[in-house]
Amino acid sequence: MTETQNLIGRTALVTGGGSGIGAATAVALAAAGARVGMIGRRADRLAEVAAATGAVFTSADVTDRNALTHAIAEVRAQTGPFDLVVANAGAMLPAAFDSADPLDWDRMIATNITGLLTTARESIGDLAAAAEAGGAADLILISSIGAHIVLPGYSVYNATKAAVTHLTTHLRGEFGPRGVRVRAIEPGMIESELAAGVTDPDAAVALREYAIQNPPIPASAIGDAVAWSAALPTGVNVASMIVLPTAQG
Repeated sequence: MTETQNLIGRTALVTGGGSGIGAATAVALAAAGARVGMIGRRADRLAEVAAATGAVFTSADVTDRNALTHAIAEVRAQTGPFDLVVANAGAMLPAAFDSADPLDWDRMIATNITGLLTTARESIGDLAAAAEAGGAADLILISSIGAHIVLPGYSVYNATKAAVTHLTTHLRGEFGPRGVRVRAIEPGMIESELAAGVTDPDAAVALREYAIQNPPIPASAIGDAVAWSAALPTGVNVASMIVLPTAQG
């Protein structure tokens, strides 16, 4: 744990904390000594993670801007101001572009982009204040390897993740000079519930076949990456991290 001992005294917010990368991140940060607050849709799943980590939580759907704003305020009231924010909540609903349900596009855009923007906007004041006081401050946006690759059926999902990666670059330019470390973590094939949410039959088959060629790695790999990067000296930022199964390249 030597790499992450300096998370003791840090206060983290994690969205999508009830499963997958979000839950693994909450576990990793809590194990490293951080005080953790979580937001997610499913209170029962958040409660399970909270029982294992000592985290606090409030349930909200990140696609509802008002509900998310209130949830962030509620968590802050329990934890104190954040100096480490992980905007993780995401949706992956692949389908061929010419047959996809536009409502699925709306859900991905609302979750992957708008929800992430709201999370960042409602917490950036805390981060800037922490940096101004001389402490570490991290805004970590969970993107995807999909931001960089072509994969049939994933055009809209990958476009949302490309937006996250591009946003990270611009926020880094805006807030890096103010001492806030902004980074994108871009996972490849990771064990999570995203695959279970794929409803298009052709896309589901293609994803299963792809996973055979690129066996997913545990979500804990991303949680560990988050904790490690946040524990670096305050003057050092890992601007982006692509974390993949070795077979995926």
